[in-house]
Amino acid sequence: MKKIPEILVSFSACVFMTGCGRAPAINIIGSFLPAWMICLTAGVILAFATRLLLLRYRLETEVGPLALFYPCVVIFMTCLLWLTFFH
Repeated sequence: MKKIPEILVSFSACVFMTGCGRAPAINIIGSFLPAWMICLTAGVILAFATRLLLLRYRLETEVGPLALFYPCVVIFMTCLLWLTFFH
């Protein structure tokens, strides 16, 4: 069996650790929260606001299956917020 040279192991470790340079965390009252968690919370709140708007204008019956529609709205809002503020 062939041994892997130490320089190759060191180089590959450096290559794979380049993504660990900066953690996407936000300091909120001394606690570091991941950015995706903040975006997910805001996405759920915006989906709830979307539901209230659809109910107010009686348009909720016009969208597709609600069990598919609202999770898609949450995912859309979460990704949109993350791309807008953290990417």
